[in-house]
Amino acid sequence: MDIKLFSQAIVKFLSGLLIVGLLLFLPAGTLSYWQAWLLIGILFIPMFVAGLVMMKKSPELLRRRLNAREEQSEQKTVIALSGLMFLAAFVVAGLNVRFGWIVLPAWTSWAAAVVFLLAYALYAEVLRENVWLSRTVEVQENQKVVDTGLYGLVRHPMYMSTLLLFLSMPLVLGSVISFVIMLAYIPIIAKRIRNEEKVLVDGLTGYAEYQKRVRFKVIPFVW
Repeated sequence: MDIKLFSQAIVKFLSGLLIVGLLLFLPAGTLSYWQAWLLIGILFIPMFVAGLVMMKKSPELLRRRLNAREEQSEQKTVIALSGLMFLAAFVVAGLNVRFGWIVLPAWTSWAAAVVFLLAYALYAEVLRENVWLSRTVEVQENQKVVDTGLYGLVRHPMYMSTLLLFLSMPLVLGSVISFVIMLAYIPIIAKRIRNEEKVLVDGLTGYAEYQKRVRFKVIPFVW
């Protein structure tokens, strides 16, 4: 086992866990926020398992994803906007618990948790199908167009899965106001896709032809 890679992964994992916990429980003013514990469980337990699997089977993929740094200024803007969206959605969800603004029934959180886990499974399948999948917009050495499996349905199945993940999160937390905030992800990801496809058309052989074969970007027959 690569101890350096393992240590790096653990530090990032624990940092993410701490940040999410603070953003949820501090605004709520209590640890008795069961929807927050539910989200933390379904978010971080699969993440930990996936990290162990990648450590064993694809350490280079894990290393690339941990060390990814966005170079394009347009994508840095997208990342900043996404960060603000998550910050606002999580804090508002906690405040919703503290002040009881809009209380959703418990079944909403459980149903959203099922959608979240299905989206997680979809994301894992995307990782399996595309070994060149990156957190940053780039064309990698020897990269080829992937056009089978989910990539035969939409050009960006990763964003299909993250759309489901991010829109189910606020409902797991029991906050309809946070759900409205997270709808901002749609124009944010549309901006990212526009830039990403320009990079791929310019730098990846066969991508322009792939665009013609697979018409939809994120949602089959819709977008």
